[in-house]
Amino acid sequence: MSRKIKLIWDFRGPASEKTAEHHEIHLKEYIAIEKLPINITGFKIINEMHATAFMVVTDENMIPVRDALKPHRGEIFEE
Repeated sequence: MSRKIKLIWDFRGPASEKTAEHHEIHLKEYIAIEKLPINITGFKIINEMHATAFMVVTDENMIPVRDALKPHRGEIFEE
């Protein structure tokens, strides 16, 4: 079983929540277009000035997705 990696995009400022929410839409579109095997996405509000959007990929897909979408950071995904 391959590892799952959570790719994360950080958004800051007063519009961070709406930006992260909208970015998740584009992540879902990318997953559909590329037919990726995992379709876990989401966004999280850290505080009123910081929100994140994320998608989970497998080890095998991490490098192509990282190079195409340029996330700010990543971490091992644990369910």
